[in-house]
Amino acid sequence: MIMVTGASGQLASLTLAQLAERGTPAVGGTRTPADGQRLLDFDDPATLDLAGITTLVLVSAGYAEDDLVIARHQAVLEAAIRDGVSHVIYTSLTGAGDHLAFALAHRATEQLIKTSGLPWTILRNGLYAELFGALIAWSPDGLESAFGSGRLSAVARTDLAEVTATIAQAPDVHANTTYDLVGDPISADDVATRLGVTHRTLGLAEYRSRLLSDATLLPFQPAMLTSIATTTRHGFLNTSSPDLTSLLNRPPTDPITIAAHTAKALSAKLSPAVRPHSSGDRASVS
Repeated sequence: MIMVTGASGQLASLTLAQLAERGTPAVGGTRTPADGQRLLDFDDPATLDLAGITTLVLVSAGYAEDDLVIARHQAVLEAAIRDGVSHVIYTSLTGAGDHLAFALAHRATEQLIKTSGLPWTILRNGLYAELFGALIAWSPDGLESAFGSGRLSAVARTDLAEVTATIAQAPDVHANTTYDLVGDPISADDVATRLGVTHRTLGLAEYRSRLLSDATLLPFQPAMLTSIATTTRHGFLNTSSPDLTSLLNRPPTDPITIAAHTAKALSAKLSPAVRPHSSGDRASVS
């Protein structure tokens, strides 16, 4: 039986949907289980029951400080060893992402997996195209971001879910292998052009100030988001790898389309005073 952790999250739920479409038995593990899912709370060791699980898809529990994330992953790996899991698939971070503020927890987890004695596959996922679109803000004049003209090798979340499901179906074929799953490089200018609006570059100091004044963000998030902006802006996430296309056995989904759809959806939620003047009929996504 395959288990996918973080089943209430988007990547895990898409992976489970892919497995279901293929008729492959799988169960989701989550701290808030719905019908057919299993309770799995990384912060409560008593819930870490992996009996009967042969392949564990460990979706990173990265929404926290590094020490907590690593402790969560270590607890799950210890349960996997105890309960006889045969293979661990971990959704990590692209190899180009070592300058990002959240890279350490991923690299530490990779080391824990490699020294666990369990067969493993590490999926070094590129940053989501959906995230890139969500991090480009709207103003009355169009789009603005701290990305400058930098390019990010973004990837659609659905493509990553498809690859994850494929590997989970035949993990032995991919044993002790690391894949770098990045898509085509895109920029905020590309998204603006697709939407028919302008793009203004924010200075990093202004961007960080905005983040620090946002009461909805958790304490670790301003540094995390600023690191995405500066790493993209200065070209460190503009990379390439054949792994995604090879594992999909088709061209990846166009990340500009995904990012533009996300940005446009956010525009529709803004008040009329903030919506860009030119985002009406021209802001279409093909």
